[in-house]
Amino acid sequence: QVQLVESGGGLVQAGGSLRLSCAASGRTFTSYTMGWFRQAPGKEREFVAATSWSGGSTWYADSVKGRFTISRDNAKNMVYLQMNSLKPEDTADYYCAAGSKALFPSVFDPTKYNYWGQGTQVTVSS
Repeated sequence: QVQLVESGGGLVQAGGSLRLSCAASGRTFTSYTMGWFRQAPGKEREFVAATSWSGGSTWYADSVKGRFTISRDNAKNMVYLQMNSLKPEDTADYYCAAGSKALFPSVFDPTKYNYWGQGTQVTVSS
């Protein structure tokens, strides 16, 4: 089992940057594919990015490709989401999630993730 705690959200102007962090508990962090999802008010939760257990493979939603970067530090049980060139449409609650090691090709499906953090709010003003 793993517990996830996100941090780093906040208010930023369009064009700015934020770095989200997700701290994972437990000694089997490398057993998990890690993902970031977001949910805006009145909308469904959507995939943002994911990384394989080793960090060697990453996947991105088309809407964030080239602007966001997911990374993980297995020694620290951490996963990050660097968000650059933020847009007002990026405003949402962002969630860190853990899924099985062999999650691909289902990394885009939130129902395939077993563990979730409580979320961190990101607001991008225009």
